[in-house]
Amino acid sequence: MLPLPDAQRYIDRYSQPDKIEFRMDVEANWPVKFWETDAAMAAMLMLLAAVDEGLGGWLFGITHGERDLLDHFGVPRYLRPIGILGFGYRAEDEEPTGSWTRRRRRPLEDQVHRNGWPAGRGDPRT
Repeated sequence: MLPLPDAQRYIDRYSQPDKIEFRMDVEANWPVKFWETDAAMAAMLMLLAAVDEGLGGWLFGITHGERDLLDHFGVPRYLRPIGILGFGYRAEDEEPTGSWTRRRRRPLEDQVHRNGWPAGRGDPRT
């Protein structure tokens, strides 16, 4: 599955009389590219639906050959995918090997901040 956000559809919609007052009829006025956000949320919903149906699913980026792939499927040149969704069943003899099997996740308290950031805990990247 190729999630393909289309900025022009959003701009066209916000150019309509009932939306024009928001001044979102120009791409540069959008504080966030919601067409990409919406495509990502739709991808997540597809991944969750796959799990509900007993499938595995993953989203991965296209590191090379993107245009060749898009041309193969006749995707217009003005569209670019946010990645590729793959779906399938695990083979009976398959053992998980991804990095998640070897790397621990960050502690929850490093990922979720309730009512603010803890005192004395600045940006660890600085």
